[in-house]
Formats: sequence, structure tokens, C-alpha cells
Amino acid sequence: MVGFTTSEQIPFGTDNFAENPEPRCPCLLLLDRSSSMAGAPIRELNAGLSMFREELLTDSLAMKRVEIAIVSFGPVRIETDFCTASGFAPPTLDAGGDTPMGEAIQQGLALLQQRKEVYKSSGILSYRPWVFLITDGAPTDSWQGAAQLVHDGENQKSFAFFAVGVQSARMDVLSQIAVRTPLKLQGFKFREMFLWLSRSMRSVSQSTPGMAVPLTSPIGWAEV
Repeated sequence: MVGFTTSEQIPFGTDNFAENPEPRCPCLLLLDRSSSMAGAPIRELNAGLSMFREELLTDSLAMKRVEIAIVSFGPVRIETDFCTASGFAPPTLDAGGDTPMGEAIQQGLALLQQRKEVYKSSGILSYRPWVFLITDGAPTDSWQGAAQLVHDGENQKSFAFFAVGVQSARMDVLSQIAVRTPLKLQGFKFREMFLWLSRSMRSVSQSTPGMAVPLTSPIGWAEV
């Protein structure tokens, strides 16, 4: 079972439920680091991840409530297990490999489900998780099963799934995977996108679990 149960796994002590019983707001990032992301795309993605952490740390409540996990693909790899923003160390992603998007989605959703079970068994309230998929290509593996998991999860309100396409991403495939209309990134505006995401997470973390939170427009980083 995924969780932080020993002191060695608890950076700064804030992931310990006894010390930090605040409701948790999980944010799962599914990040494409395939070979086509080499160069400017992967550099800007890494810069955006650093900005994401910095922005969350400016909010004392979000720092305690928002939990981040990263699953990258090319091949699939768990970069960061769920931890609060204060203990989040953005990885430096390197580009290479193909685009096993279906496997990444399935592994990421399994990781999220395990974390939700930890919340439940520990008596910790949680917000509806956000899952953020970012890709610049098309899946090189079977993705239909992953798409069904996404649709089932959305229908059951188990999470909110967002898909963002970069450059030549197959938006038609993303439209079949995601229930919500996928967004197309303007150029390599990863920093602007992560700024929007951090502000959205901060808004959610300041609300009451279960309450609907209106989102700001993605104008400024997405083609709408």
C-alpha cells in the first residue's frame, strides 16, 4: 500500500497525519518525457515544475493540504510519490523513449486509489483529486482501457481528469481519453500553465471538501 508510514519517509514531518491532520488535496501529474520532448519542451516543463512548487509554498494552507505525485512516461516511471507541497522536490525529467500513455494513466490512477485508501484508513478527509496529463504525441501502447478508467472515474466523481496537448499532440485521441475537452498549450508555456494549476490548487485547498470551486480561465497559456 502506498503511504508514508516511517519517519524516514516524512520530509519536514508535514506528511505525518498525526502532526498534520489537514484534509488532503491530491494532484497527480502524468508527464510525457518521450524523445520528442527533447530540447526546449523538456526544459520548460522542468522549469514549470519548479515554479509549481514555489507557488504552492507561498500559501501556508496549500502547503499542508496539497499533495503531489508524478508519473512520467517514456518508459513509465513513478518520479514522486504523494507528498505535501513542503516536501515536494521537483524531479529533473530527461527526454527519451516512446509514449506508453495508456500504461502511465493506469499506473497513475492505481497510485491515486492507493493514496485515497490511506486517507480513509487514517481518518483524513480529502478533496476530489485532480489528474493532469501532459503530452506532445500519441500513445504508443493500448490506451482504450485507460480511457475507460478515466470515464468511469469521472462519472463516479472519483477525480477530475485534465488533458493538455503540446505541439503535435493527437488531440483527437486525447478527446477520447478525457471527458473534459483537452486543452492545447500555446507554444511551450508550461510555466504559465503551472502557475494556473498552482492557483487552482490553492483555491481548492481553501474550500470545504466536496464544495464546487469555480476555475479561472486558461486564457494565457491554452488555445481556447
